[in-house]
Amino acid sequence: MRRIACLLLGLAVICAACPAMAAGAEKEDHGRRMRYRSGSAEDAARWQEALRSRLFDLLKMTDLVSRNEPIPLAPRILSASEKPGYVHHEVEINSTPGRRINLVLTVPAGRPGPFPAIVVLAGHGGTRHTAYGDDHGYHRMGEILAASGYVTVSTSVGQHEVYEEGRTLMGERLWDVMRCIDYLESRKEVDPRRIGAAGKSLGGEMVMWLAAMDKRVAAASVTGFLTNMDQMESNHCMCWKFPGLRELVDYADIYALTAPRPLMFQNGIDEPPSQFPPSVAVRVMPEIAPVYRDLGAPQNVALVAFPGGHEIHVPSLRAFLSLVFEPR
Repeated sequence: MRRIACLLLGLAVICAACPAMAAGAEKEDHGRRMRYRSGSAEDAARWQEALRSRLFDLLKMTDLVSRNEPIPLAPRILSASEKPGYVHHEVEINSTPGRRINLVLTVPAGRPGPFPAIVVLAGHGGTRHTAYGDDHGYHRMGEILAASGYVTVSTSVGQHEVYEEGRTLMGERLWDVMRCIDYLESRKEVDPRRIGAAGKSLGGEMVMWLAAMDKRVAAASVTGFLTNMDQMESNHCMCWKFPGLRELVDYADIYALTAPRPLMFQNGIDEPPSQFPPSVAVRVMPEIAPVYRDLGAPQNVALVAFPGGHEIHVPSLRAFLSLVFEPR
């Protein structure tokens, strides 16, 4: 794949292939027992599998991901409406045997498939519909992708209650978005080799988890969440934190589980210092770059610093997805 930077001219782009990323940054680890340490490609792959297994345990998801028989989706189409270039569906599926969730599904109209598909996620205060509108800095991201030839799916991830006994909040959120991929794979309109994910803020955090823990995600775009856990300890909702996480990893290690698949970060230069500024992002990038180099794909990870705040930068998102998926 050509370097992501090639399609992002006019923006500040940092990638793992850049000379500035040649050496990993050291920081206080707070334990961080499974921090990634550079080695061979085989070492990197073994580390990824071991960390995924440990994180599934901490997330209390092991029983779900290791089931011998998949949970039936039992989809129900609640409504369908024609939009310019696509059809918007409201859908209900099983998340677990005892819990159902609602989705938005859009399918391109008037053209043959199969199509690439994108899981589109909004953050705190958002719903499955938010990324399709112009409020809260989403700039109609979902609508634009839907009209551009992508199947899109979205569900809400902003709940702050654990629904089922013995689960974790982050584990339930992650399982719900993994079930979105299960549903995409069940649709004849979707090319299962071309499934991506894009989100902002908490939605970006969930894209981080989804791409890290589910290798069916072929590419991911994260807006407003390239940061570290020290930064998240103050002035942020603490729903990101659960027992055992900080002692095991930092966010850079979770992002490293996406390698070598394409991964783009967006951080607005007008983000305040307490939030998700590029000044924090550029300190985290050198901790992600080594695994991409070790796996032979330094060109596949990039940070875009764009003029704006806590919002989606739609031009670079579209350029990235077009480069990776080349929709018809």
